[in-house]
Amino acid sequence: MRDHYDFQNAERGKFYRPDATLRIPVYLDEHLQTYLSAAAERKGTSLNELVNELLSQDISIVEAMK
Repeated sequence: MRDHYDFQNAERGKFYRPDATLRIPVYLDEHLQTYLSAAAERKGTSLNELVNELLSQDISIVEAMK
């Protein structure tokens, strides 16, 4: 790192976007990704859609048990 940085021409908030959505990456174990990718392909959907569907079903089950 440098000892000194020049911020004279800096613009505060230049890249700030109030409507930006943070997408958190989720990393699956290799065997889960392989299995779910194949299941998504058989179903004719994307891996994202399949995982979201499965998680939504699990949440529904958990909520019903409360």
